[in-house]
Amino acid sequence: MLFSESGLKKIMLAVGLLAAFQLIPPAQAQEWSQIEQKARGQTVYWNAWGGDEAINAYIRWVGERVAADYGVTVEHVKLADTADAVRKVVAEKSAGRNDGGSVDLIWINGENFKAMKDQALLHGPITDTLPNYALIDTKANPAVELDFTIPTEGLESPWGQAKLVFIYDNAIVQDPPKTMMALQAYALAHPGRVTYPAPPQFLGTTFLKQALYELVETPDALLQPAGDNFESVTAPLWAYLDKIHPALWREGRDYPDGDDALIRLLDEGAVDFALSFHPGRASSAITQGLLPDTARTFVLDGGTIGNTHYVAIPYNAAHKEGAMVLANFLLSPEAQAHKQDPDIWGDMTVLTMDKLAPEGRALFDALPRGIATLSPAELGPTLPEPHPSWMTRIENKWLERYGS
Repeated sequence: MLFSESGLKKIMLAVGLLAAFQLIPPAQAQEWSQIEQKARGQTVYWNAWGGDEAINAYIRWVGERVAADYGVTVEHVKLADTADAVRKVVAEKSAGRNDGGSVDLIWINGENFKAMKDQALLHGPITDTLPNYALIDTKANPAVELDFTIPTEGLESPWGQAKLVFIYDNAIVQDPPKTMMALQAYALAHPGRVTYPAPPQFLGTTFLKQALYELVETPDALLQPAGDNFESVTAPLWAYLDKIHPALWREGRDYPDGDDALIRLLDEGAVDFALSFHPGRASSAITQGLLPDTARTFVLDGGTIGNTHYVAIPYNAAHKEGAMVLANFLLSPEAQAHKQDPDIWGDMTVLTMDKLAPEGRALFDALPRGIATLSPAELGPTLPEPHPSWMTRIENKWLERYGS
């Protein structure tokens, strides 16, 4: 018997829900059924970064699927900076708008999550209600419950994992630098061929944290809040940057504004390396015609920074039920496999394969890896994100020293 594409999607949705519901108690299943009923007809205003067209296209696809299956409309409120959504919620709380808020769901992590958690601006916990959260083995993958060292306590739901990778063209560079010090030496030997985004753009800040991990004498210090030790711990970073900046692209007077801009510069031959938080980004760019098929990916010898990204519901969200339905769909095998497809996004799943039904695992087994995507073993160790306080102070210090 043959099925239409829409028919197959409905079957996979049913399989995913069955697998999840088999793992949760009946009371939770009944509560979830009531949430789905209340969600029907709601419009969810999802505040999410809008700087990557592939991601925007994925969010549109999610909206189509959620509308078709749950009667929930998704409006993507495109952000240049997640902090903009946080400021909206803070302003509404200050104005006494404790219900009917304008933000229903936020793509969030790191310092923005900490800020909202500290100010009690989040609804929840929510993860103990989402059926598909049962498809994650949190003991095997404890990182999904720690956001930049901060316990999530169920206040945000994971929907993807990321890891810093470097992209290059192996027709031009045969032996890419595998440490931050080697990258500095390469930049000095090839003026103008290395760059990174300016903080507070997250890739730019990650570049700084990656360098700090290699340069600092006691890396474990970065997992604790930054205190009086900030100047002494970060001193090697500023010495590193002082040396490399004059050799950067445009002599460090201008910076690309993110992942897409770096890919363009690499494709144009203006620089030799791009950065991405998506291990499948190079393969995806090749498929889209944004990079030549000689593009490849590498990571550093000591490991690179990785993290989990989440969605969270503000405490005053107007459409909490719709937001929860959306968050749960983002954890479905269908949505997670679609997102991991390098032709779509290439973002790594948070689901545990052993918890999926055979049909769910088959979705992932069928995914192409892409010619420029490293295997899990080749991706090497993952360094944890430092405590958010380091991120904030490093960004401010960078802007003081190099932002003019």
